Amino acid sequence: MNTIDLTHIGLESKTIVRNPAASRLYMDAIRYEPSTSLSAFGALIAYSGEKTGRSPGDKRITENEASKDHVWWGNINMPIDEHTFEINRERAKDYLNTREQLYVIDAFAGWDPENRIKVRVICTRPYHALFMQIMLINPSKEELADFGEPDFTIYNAGQFPANRLTAGMTSKTSIDVCFEEQEMVILGTEYAGEMKKGVFTLMHYLMPMKGHLSMHCSATACPESNRSAILFGLSGTGKTTLSADPSRMLIGDDEHVWTDTGVFNIEGGCYAKAIDLSKETEPDIYNALHYGAVLENVVHDEDYNVDFHDTSLTQNTRGAYPIEFIDNAQVPCIAGHPTDIIFLTCDAFGVLPPVSKLSEEQAMYHFISGYTAKVAGTEMGVTEPTATFSACFGAPFLVLHPSRYAELLAEKMKDHKVNVWLVNTGWIKGGYGVGERIKLKYSRAIVEAIYNGKLAEAPTETDPIFGFETITEAPNVPSGIMVPRTSWSDQSAFDQSARKLANLFLENFEIYKEGTSPEIVSGGPKAI
Repeated sequence: MNTIDLTHIGLESKTIVRNPAASRLYMDAIRYEPSTSLSAFGALIAYSGEKTGRSPGDKRITENEASKDHVWWGNINMPIDEHTFEINRERAKDYLNTREQLYVIDAFAGWDPENRIKVRVICTRPYHALFMQIMLINPSKEELADFGEPDFTIYNAGQFPANRLTAGMTSKTSIDVCFEEQEMVILGTEYAGEMKKGVFTLMHYLMPMKGHLSMHCSATACPESNRSAILFGLSGTGKTTLSADPSRMLIGDDEHVWTDTGVFNIEGGCYAKAIDLSKETEPDIYNALHYGAVLENVVHDEDYNVDFHDTSLTQNTRGAYPIEFIDNAQVPCIAGHPTDIIFLTCDAFGVLPPVSKLSEEQAMYHFISGYTAKVAGTEMGVTEPTATFSACFGAPFLVLHPSRYAELLAEKMKDHKVNVWLVNTGWIKGGYGVGERIKLKYSRAIVEAIYNGKLAEAPTETDPIFGFETITEAPNVPSGIMVPRTSWSDQSAFDQSARKLANLFLENFEIYKEGTSPEIVSGGPKAI
């Protein structure tokens, strides 16, 4: 058994198991946690307790002289002082020292050897250890022997609450990151995703400081050229579905960095939503959830068959699996510079065209905006789309001002002559309740035409409100749906919806104007 001595950081548990095999973690999970079981296909079924999702309102960044002028402070990055961080870290260590056995996972974040960081996870639950063994990149025996001290340490004491009387605490949950100490402390939540996103938060701080762009996106690569494509998109826009392309190699589904040499995946695994999962709709993900994977907060029957439609525990059911479980994954998960960047949006207003080409300024504006729309509930027989904006398509994980990431995007676009596209997978011929959602086969055809270069030479017309170039013809897509206004039966209603959406963009962007260049602001729609 591989053990490690951590007395130098104040941890004195009798048994500290380092980088155990998945089989050991399976056995310990079933032995020590009665609720844990195995699915019919061999995945570990585990439960995160009261918290079944992230707790963004309880995330804190340590305010330190070295980093405080770089951090974008506000509702996303809320400060705590160094003393409070030390109190919470000591509380976590005190709890960890009461456990008979701890697990340590030493692994890497980042497939690029020049930019990876060494991460150490210290936790009490086998499920958490297995989860991070999946989500990080496991070292070889030689790399583990030479691992040394980590660059980033996660103290996961999530079964123990924060002290509400501690300065800066608003609940019994606290997720604290200190960039100077390169440490993270988790109290009061057992949701495994907090660890994954803690690593991403650190990379969102470190990588831009080196001139690299950290991104919340999926990435694929062309098998022949190894040039990549990047897909950004919020939940429900089709990012996972359109990334599952048998003609492309999968680099990763969620977290990447664009450097001077290309694109690399930060993670060693995937953490997919499992709600309504089926072999027919998402065969790659469905088939990956076997032995070695983790199923989180799912419901199963007496024969341990998982009911992916049952959301009685949470709608945020999840599956974590090594990226090697995907047949067309490219391992190591590294590719060349992108040929194309795709911003996916599900526009329920029916205003945005199926595909448009963005200028550099428009790309930065739409990147900072991170737009999609969701359909609100019905009240008195009326449904109304709701605009959703998330800066850089991942606002909860940003550390610097969004314009910093947008400027890096622009620099790399210019240096590597990358096309940027806005692809609407939402409504056409009218808004929600009147029009229809664009068929998946048309969205796939558009993405394929982007990859093979056919859209780069396609005819366009300039949108009078948003200013981007609307593609008017695309292979295997009906020309009648390409220009939204002409596809609506009531064109005055279209004009009204277009003005409404444009003003929602402008209203949302007000919070980013300070610290954003006039060039980026010019990439937005016209005020109406």
